Amino acid sequence: MNEEMNMLALSKSLRAIAGALALSAVCASALAAEKVVAVTSYVEHPALDAVRDGTKDELVAAGFEPGKNLKWEFQSAQANAGTAGQIAKKFVGDNPDVIVAIGTPSAQPMVAATKTIPIVYSAIADPMAAQLVKDWKPSGTNVTGMSHMLDPVKQVEVIKRVVPEAKRVGVVYNPGEANSVSALNNLKGELQKAGLTLVEAAAPRSVDVAPAAKSLIGKIDVMYTTTDNNVVSVFESLAKVCNDAKLPLIASDTGSVKRGAVAALGVNFYDMGRQTGKLVVRILKGEKAGDIPSSPVKNLELYVNTSAAQKQGVTLSPEFLKSATKVLN
Repeated sequence: MNEEMNMLALSKSLRAIAGALALSAVCASALAAEKVVAVTSYVEHPALDAVRDGTKDELVAAGFEPGKNLKWEFQSAQANAGTAGQIAKKFVGDNPDVIVAIGTPSAQPMVAATKTIPIVYSAIADPMAAQLVKDWKPSGTNVTGMSHMLDPVKQVEVIKRVVPEAKRVGVVYNPGEANSVSALNNLKGELQKAGLTLVEAAAPRSVDVAPAAKSLIGKIDVMYTTTDNNVVSVFESLAKVCNDAKLPLIASDTGSVKRGAVAALGVNFYDMGRQTGKLVVRILKGEKAGDIPSSPVKNLELYVNTSAAQKQGVTLSPEFLKSATKVLN
């Protein structure tokens, strides 16, 4: 009897040891399979935040979950170029599987910091002007990404539909951001073709946006904004200037409409994040960043804010409202 009991106890012990070893092997395998994605954004504002959140949601949908098989790290440069450079150095030192850089001022130092770690840029209006890639073809480097480059012809059409009598269009922008300068130059040419004049006001810092906007009052018929990060980060202050002056404000990103713009024809930045996430997933599964072509987002949406229109003295036509993807009141 004692011998049988001893054998039974030994059998249980062996099974316990085997189970522990199996569990250890599973844990080790899961740890080895963990992927690391490091994400940085130049500043936190609704458009860039939507890109970040969309990217993360797409990774989860593809089976990469933070805390399970994915280590997700996010850092914001808080609109500081020096901080963006420090984050680039840190991420390169950490050597993640993929780096996601949101916004031109974050993507540029990241691309300059490494030629080996895969980089997926996003929310870049003109990746060629920013010198991230040479064209839309596969780069052959460690870089790919998503652009929200907008057709200036369609942007001018929106301006004319909102304010048909406009002759002078004001733009507040950061002259140090390649995205903004490129968008401004493209817009200027199309405005001239349409018989309109561009009036510029520089805002190198976010605190300069409201004063720059005020300097344009009396000189313009409508205010237009690109996806300049300084401007978008403090969009409410720009909207207040336009409300006080009864000056129509038109944006180029749909997220700014609920923040005070009359209208915007632009990309859905959350959807852009989901598309960015798809690129990250492809790389995590073995594709090379340099084999994946960069791509502009092609599906544009028209958002309209009737409350902002009333505050800014704009009467929108029924046809224009009917053509909108979404109307906010």
